[in-house]
Amino acid sequence: MGATFLLMTAQKCSSLRVIPTVHGLDRQLLLGSLRSYATQTSLGGLPKASRKQVTVANDDGRVEWKDLSVREKAARTTQQSFNLGVILTGLLMTGGCAYFLYKEVFSTDSKTVQFNRAVDRIRSDSRVKEALGSGHRIRAFGEPTWNRWARARPIASNTYKDTSGTEHFMMHFNVEGSSRRGVVNLHTLKGPGQSEWEYKYLILDIAGQPRIYLENTNSTPGKGRSSFNFLGTTWRK
Repeated sequence: MGATFLLMTAQKCSSLRVIPTVHGLDRQLLLGSLRSYATQTSLGGLPKASRKQVTVANDDGRVEWKDLSVREKAARTTQQSFNLGVILTGLLMTGGCAYFLYKEVFSTDSKTVQFNRAVDRIRSDSRVKEALGSGHRIRAFGEPTWNRWARARPIASNTYKDTSGTEHFMMHFNVEGSSRRGVVNLHTLKGPGQSEWEYKYLILDIAGQPRIYLENTNSTPGKGRSSFNFLGTTWRK
């Protein structure tokens, strides 16, 4: 019985050896693949998986720079340059808006600051309250417009520098109280090296009422005063 089993096993083994003999080419390819796999494994890992080509549109930075081709490096450089340009443009726009806001609203040279300072001065003067009405009801506004519902009316102003380097700022606006309305003219100066504006005059004209001088550096008010027309407004020096 044991001899019969050994004979059958030997026959099966001999039949299995026929395949590599008949298919010798397949055997060589299989052995070559195994050797290549063993070599890659001994060198430190499996073959790298294929990846999608990096372009300007799909680059997310996951692929390291050393693994990029020349074309892919150019795509990444283009994308990063574009992103940097967007950031710089945003910073420039933000800085420009901040500078404009400061110059127009917060700076002592802005028309808004000059206007607010003059209005506060007018509302706090007892003569103006008596002439126009209650101080808290006095409102100030710019020139009349065709749109009667317009809230932001233009305020006429002018700034220039004379031959001595002194800056001049002039403004003209309207005020209205509970009983009357009037016209305000102001002129401020800032000499070379000065940081604050000083009033040359701040006057209020009300129809049928004497002129009210809130500020006046002239020794003889009303004498020797000249005027000129600018932006449809009469400016008194």
